Amino acid sequence: MTSDEAAPVILIDDDSDLLKATAQTLELAGFAVSGFSVASDALAALDVRFAGVVVSDIRMPEIDGLQLFDRILRLDADIPVILVTGHGDIAMAVKAMKDGVYDFITKPFAADRLVQSVRRAAEKRRLVMENRALREATEQAQEGLPLIGQTPAMERLRRTLRQIADTDVDVLVTGETGSGKEVVASLLHRWSRRAKGNFVALNCGTLPETVIESELFGHEAGAFTGAQKKRIGRIEHASGGTLFLDEIESMPPSTQVQMLRVLEMREVTPLGTNELRPVDLRVVAAAKVDLGDPRQRGAFREDLYYRLNVVTISIPPLRERRDDAALLFFYFAERAAARFHRPVPAVPAAVHRHLQDHDWPGNVRELAHFAERFVLGLEEGTQAPDPVPTADAAMPLPERLERYEADIIRETLGRNDGDVRRTIEALGIPRKTFYDKLQRHGIVRSDFSR
Repeated sequence: MTSDEAAPVILIDDDSDLLKATAQTLELAGFAVSGFSVASDALAALDVRFAGVVVSDIRMPEIDGLQLFDRILRLDADIPVILVTGHGDIAMAVKAMKDGVYDFITKPFAADRLVQSVRRAAEKRRLVMENRALREATEQAQEGLPLIGQTPAMERLRRTLRQIADTDVDVLVTGETGSGKEVVASLLHRWSRRAKGNFVALNCGTLPETVIESELFGHEAGAFTGAQKKRIGRIEHASGGTLFLDEIESMPPSTQVQMLRVLEMREVTPLGTNELRPVDLRVVAAAKVDLGDPRQRGAFREDLYYRLNVVTISIPPLRERRDDAALLFFYFAERAAARFHRPVPAVPAAVHRHLQDHDWPGNVRELAHFAERFVLGLEEGTQAPDPVPTADAAMPLPERLERYEADIIRETLGRNDGDVRRTIEALGIPRKTFYDKLQRHGIVRSDFSR
């Protein structure tokens, strides 16, 4: 859930009139409400991916509010639960709060009282979900495969890869230069039952026509001038694993014919022999042009395109998922700092603005190089005088990003002498969000006023 989306609220009350009135109150306040008259139906709609708040009456048949809270606690202790009662049981309220209930509201209550409580709880849940996504992205990055991102497009991409990784179908990956096509191919290999086999990559655009056939199909000794000994080709070497063909649109026409036969028959004939050798492989091909468009396809064979196009995965360019830029930058900066044996510098607001405003024509590859230059202090106007203390090197990524956000807010406040209007405009966030962040980071605005 992004900050622009309506926070979901699950509302439970066995009084149908009160359920309807409370739901209307919360909907007018901007929440997406799902109402239930029995707790069991509400539980069926909950899982760890629920990104909102639960508001429940306590006195209900079958499963009461306290029993509901206990079940939610076992499902996900971080889902905020607000309990409502008309009985004013102080002892019950104290115990519920100690057990982890987010808030306890007695009837009758003012609409603003409930709305404010739900709003604070929704913000807490949003932060929990963001931190979980960061941890997931960090764990994936630690695998050496930085398919990092929290935007819906990247979440869909990861979900799609998980769904098809073990299906053994051939895959066509499309995307601009530097968008991460080989990363996608590597993940398809790692997440499949072929992971124990070889992942063999070949860039078809870097090899001349006289060499590519030998590289792909292999050759026998004496097959051509200079072939002094037998060579196993990339296709045969990938048997049992995955063959990744990058820039396949650059493959020579004569080789395309042979490749089509390999895909259809799953066998290869090395140069200099008539022997047919069976191969068990999955082919992942990547192109930086739309092979489905005849104008872009050029000399690429239409039948080979349709043979490859069993499943097509399109990687969005970085300019279409700018909200991922900061997370990617932080990952690459940490990796560069480890390689260069330097601390990660504090990130100034100028870099934050550049991450959001730049179009990144070179995509993730360009961003990685920018992060490396930043760590080396080679980016004009982006050097930060104070490096992150060595003691913080073990901090989890979500905590570091929290610190990064707080540093940006402090710098922007200082540059604008604590003026709220100018600071909010510079940060590009709503006023309420600004004050919420001040409170979360313990920042006192007046400290920056002249």
